[in-house]
Amino acid sequence: MTALHLICSVCLLAGSPDAHPLAAPGVTSLTNKTVQFTPSKTHYAVLKQGDVTAIIVDNEPVDVPQLPGHRGGYSGLASLKHTKQQKNLFVPSYAGLNYEHIHDGTLSVLKEKFEPRRAPMQLRIIDETTVELYQPPTPNWKLESCGRYRLLDDGTLEYTFECIPRADVFKNGYIGLFWASYIHQPGNLAIHFKGRPAADANGSKWIRGVTPKHGVESTHPPAGRLPELRIDPNFPLTLVNHRSKFVYTEPWYYGVSNGMAFAQMFRSRDQIWLAQSPSGGGTNNPAWDFQWFIPNYKVGEAYGFVMRAAYAPFKSQSQVEKTTRSHRAALNDMAR
Repeated sequence: MTALHLICSVCLLAGSPDAHPLAAPGVTSLTNKTVQFTPSKTHYAVLKQGDVTAIIVDNEPVDVPQLPGHRGGYSGLASLKHTKQQKNLFVPSYAGLNYEHIHDGTLSVLKEKFEPRRAPMQLRIIDETTVELYQPPTPNWKLESCGRYRLLDDGTLEYTFECIPRADVFKNGYIGLFWASYIHQPGNLAIHFKGRPAADANGSKWIRGVTPKHGVESTHPPAGRLPELRIDPNFPLTLVNHRSKFVYTEPWYYGVSNGMAFAQMFRSRDQIWLAQSPSGGGTNNPAWDFQWFIPNYKVGEAYGFVMRAAYAPFKSQSQVEKTTRSHRAALNDMAR
């Protein structure tokens, strides 16, 4: 098999000297057995804080007044609204922060390209502002996972994902995971991030990320030294392995939709890759996505990342940078 190479950063070890750099923080009910929860009696939960209302769903269909016509298979943040914008940020039948793909860069993904959509999930209620989506080991990849959605005091959403591989089935020695956010008719398809041309060794500026069509120049890796990960040349998930001309230098990005900024912020240590499609959610419905790679995994060990998503009225680029600064700092403080 001829291999196309992807790249993924390795960051400093966290915790003990022997810890994997992407070791789980031990926050969710998957890794922390002291966490108390109640299984939800419905397939959705409404969270409210400040000006923001978020609806979290599992991957079953939901058709209620707050969320009419939501399709099965799209878990995560089904609705995000603000007192200044009562339209759902996301395509109503789809979702944001939707756990979408598990893969190893081989054609084994063809067994089920969207396994997180299909495998059963349990919605767990932690408290009034926190829920989790637990998924037992999946049929093909045998990956057990739990994603925690916590709405902070100012309405920013914190998402913690933890997973445990239960079998040695990832043939290329790493686990690839992908999340999608399907934005409903934003008017402007671009995303914005701090970065530079991949060919440059130094420098950083605002990049307006655009892609001519789905699966072309679709993913933006972090800057820095990056070891190689193999991807089959016929790999069908084209957003995964078609790099853009840019790398990012700060681990966050935002897009603008109907006068609102939606910012997705990450920890540097987690080495998330940004991704995008101009039509992932249909015509004029872009996908503002991200993906994550776990190299050198071991069966039975827990891995995880933490990110935050902010939704607020858009005034200017500098305003978005200012209002997200404290959250970006808090995320990277977690890694120390």
